[in-house]
Amino acid sequence: MQRQFREHRLVLASHNPGKVREISALLAPLKIEVISAAALGLPEPEETSASFAGNAELKARAAAASGLAALADDSGLCVAALGGAPGIHSARWAGPDKDFGKAMAMLEDRLQKTQDRRAHFVCALSLCWPDGHCETFEGEVHGRLVFPPCGGHGFGYDPIFVPDGYDKTFGEFEPDAKHAISHRAIAFKKMIDACFAN
Repeated sequence: MQRQFREHRLVLASHNPGKVREISALLAPLKIEVISAAALGLPEPEETSASFAGNAELKARAAAASGLAALADDSGLCVAALGGAPGIHSARWAGPDKDFGKAMAMLEDRLQKTQDRRAHFVCALSLCWPDGHCETFEGEVHGRLVFPPCGGHGFGYDPIFVPDGYDKTFGEFEPDAKHAISHRAIAFKKMIDACFAN
């Protein structure tokens, strides 16, 4: 039996403004006050797990040490022709300056010798309470990569990812349209159904 979320405040264990904005928008209908880890001055823990779920839980547990329940997301882009890379290292490819223009150029360069552009985004969401209890959920969205990057919405690799069934990148989607079908939205729906439905 999954634990129901009864609190009125939540720490969002992220220092990524784009991610904070996107998750805050998804949480808005629940009328929960969202505080970012950065606003509380919480450090970013080192992501030492080999999986998205492991890293999400690690970050949520660290933020829950603040005494508030915490929600963390670990997400990334997995490219078929690169054996699933950059995967859990998606943010690291952008370097310390979070330069995703550089990361997307690196991807384009590595894919020059193949026509295979299949890729998928993964999102793991972990909801942890101060007593150490955690609930973790995953979502995926499949599609293909296109170059050059297109669109000014979203963040990260959104401008090069075209989800299956569409002909435009996540960077060209209006935020609400992306929220309806994204990997984060899928994981979020699982979490809402399990922990917020009653």
